[in-house]
Amino acid sequence: MTALPRGETPGSPAADDTGVVADPSTDVPAPSAPAEGHGTDGGSPAAEDAADAAETDGDGSRATGADGVEPPPVNDQAAEAAAEPGDTTGTDGAIDTDAGSDAGTDADPTGTADGTADGAAADPAPLSEAEAELAAQRELRERIEQRKAEKEGPIAAGAKLSGRAADLLAAVRAVESGEKPATSFFDAPAPAAPRRTAAVPAPARTRGPEPAPAPAPQGPSSEAVGAVAAVLAEGGAPGALAGPAAEVLGAQAADVLREDPWQLLTVPGVGPEQADGFARALLGAGCGPDDERRTAALVGWLLERAALQGHTALDGTAVRAALAERSVSDPGAAVDHAVAEGVVLAFRDDEGDQGAEGGHDEGDQESATVAKHGEDAGEGAEDGAGQQPVQVLLGLDRYALAEESLADGLARLVNACEKDADWTEAASAAGSPSAAELIRAVAAHGLVAHTGGEAARAEPAALIGAARGLGLRALGAAHSVDGRHRLAGATGDPSAAVTLTGLLSGTEGPGRDEEGAIAVDLLVVLDAPQLDVETAAILVESLADGTRLVLSGDPGVLGSAGAGQVFADVLAARACPQIVSRTPDPGPIGELVSGIGIGELNQVAAPGKEVVIVPVRDAGEAVHRTVQLVADSVPRAIGVPSADTQVITVGHGGSAGTRALNAALKQRLNPGPGRFGGFDPGDRVVHVPTPGRTLPGVVVSADAEGLHLDCAGTELVVAQARVASSVRHGWALSAHQAAGMRWPAVVVVLPGDAAQGLTRPWVYTAFSRGERHLSVVHGVDQALPRAVAQSPAENRTTRLRTLLEAQAR
Repeated sequence: MTALPRGETPGSPAADDTGVVADPSTDVPAPSAPAEGHGTDGGSPAAEDAADAAETDGDGSRATGADGVEPPPVNDQAAEAAAEPGDTTGTDGAIDTDAGSDAGTDADPTGTADGTADGAAADPAPLSEAEAELAAQRELRERIEQRKAEKEGPIAAGAKLSGRAADLLAAVRAVESGEKPATSFFDAPAPAAPRRTAAVPAPARTRGPEPAPAPAPQGPSSEAVGAVAAVLAEGGAPGALAGPAAEVLGAQAADVLREDPWQLLTVPGVGPEQADGFARALLGAGCGPDDERRTAALVGWLLERAALQGHTALDGTAVRAALAERSVSDPGAAVDHAVAEGVVLAFRDDEGDQGAEGGHDEGDQESATVAKHGEDAGEGAEDGAGQQPVQVLLGLDRYALAEESLADGLARLVNACEKDADWTEAASAAGSPSAAELIRAVAAHGLVAHTGGEAARAEPAALIGAARGLGLRALGAAHSVDGRHRLAGATGDPSAAVTLTGLLSGTEGPGRDEEGAIAVDLLVVLDAPQLDVETAAILVESLADGTRLVLSGDPGVLGSAGAGQVFADVLAARACPQIVSRTPDPGPIGELVSGIGIGELNQVAAPGKEVVIVPVRDAGEAVHRTVQLVADSVPRAIGVPSADTQVITVGHGGSAGTRALNAALKQRLNPGPGRFGGFDPGDRVVHVPTPGRTLPGVVVSADAEGLHLDCAGTELVVAQARVASSVRHGWALSAHQAAGMRWPAVVVVLPGDAAQGLTRPWVYTAFSRGERHLSVVHGVDQALPRAVAQSPAENRTTRLRTLLEAQAR
């Protein structure tokens, strides 16, 4: 293994040493947080079952409205997908865990758990459970057909009326049929002629119900914020937390904080020390480290912080150790209390024992969650003498339900696949062996995983084209707008590519069918490593039975900004066929990145200066040389303009983080006073509407509506209140923000204080963003090859792999 060559900047002189040294503690980026507003209310299967029960008649069928028309079934996933683009978990983060309710079948139109209807006629002879279920389903189908026939025919209204009501109805029908004029029913003479002729109404068209407009987001009221501010003032907390606290805790936030001061921990940015100080000021001597309110809040806070690092669960032992560090004298009892109060859920990670322990029943996903808050949750109990201890995981309910919903949804797609066309000729006509292999796998399976680099994206594109040639509704969804454009170019059909966010929100793609499912027969999800578990659960629940799903991506890149590692878990569980592309990325950059993927930082030949190493001594010199590369050297020597060159660095803070680099690049490339909240027309920016979703753009103007951006030809207006929190200058990005996008030229900045933040996935992601040219501003010496060789991706603690493996048995 050899380090990268120490090359020269193409056509640039040496830089001056500014002597600025960055703070290494501030240069490593924290993982992005999940979208705000993900509550847990209403997310449990029990609550959903209660809602289903409230919507059924006494005979087990759906309740009808006053006009006799059956209302559409409740579809939580469709409602969530229609929410704000980028917020793919909806307003409350609830996940529909009823695998049969929205699966696109009529096996259980009543929404009951076992698919039978109350009041169904039973045969005199005893029936088996399967026969009884089939009989009930036949009866329900007959009822559905009867209702459809009744709706299509005339409505016999008024059959049970009598007296004056019956006379009035008869009069109305006589006028409507033309048997009598309307004036014959007037006591007084009718006017000689109408003042104006009413327009003849157009014939009615049969159509589905109009979608209800999404309610405008309502912030907390001024009264609620004022009440919270008063409580915060009593506890010595900053008044700036009043708005966020009222938004997180609701209208009764002031009462909640007064009763349980540690609920302040649910406000972003508040730590245990601040919450403890606030509680002591409010409660005085009645406050202690073992207060159950404190310990429960700490357990929830630990799991929320773990979710920011990608974990959907934590080992109970680790949670108890963290509580002990926070002066909790009995961590086991604290965990027991948190589980009993519903703050977290506990799971036994012994795979197959989950069903036996919890009385698991197919169709009841909640029973697969084994909540144990006795010896198991607090002490890590054993299942019996001589057996190994069973690991107990603790998790927040929204991630637990999302993983279980996703596992069941993937199993549904696997089992519901049917051969709907002859793919033989399409596979034979594929442009590469890997593409042909992918087409054959998709022809026979409902779920397929496909791995490969940038060049391998041609294989999903070939699959989409082949499926469309067979008359199937095939679509590809990418992580970013740039990825959508690249996929559209590969397929030659702009309508074949969408962004995943646009597809789920309904702003892109074919929309949804009458059942609420996305109207596709084949969906290829590119950049699959960027899928977090909540987004993946909503996506899979939005696919009808028989839909084929392909998860395609490069397993070497950084994982999702949200919690979970969906693509990695699917690959590790071997839940479906896996097609490994044999199409390598071309050129020196492709050769370099391929070596990094296997832990080798190789020296590559770059006769066209495709890869250039720029050594620097410190962070100040790194910023200087970066500006020089973007503004002068790369445009002159490589022919790539500054607007098409992207800078990527390790973190946002520090002397060579994105903030420092963006300030220096703005001063050189687009100087100005920042008259629009720090931005000027022509500034390169990124809009981050939700964590994990980055939209590059250019500032156009600003007015009372907000900041006007041009994002790849699409005009976007960011409200003034959102500019400070969601818009940043975009000449320099972190590698997490750059995932899923590519540029003609990339400058990767590695100052000395960034060494601790380097891992193999980070280097792999950053180096693979350049298409034609890669410059590495190198100041970490041997830390770079060491990170590539010895720092693979850290595994996230999740339950999806266990759930998938249990279903495969």
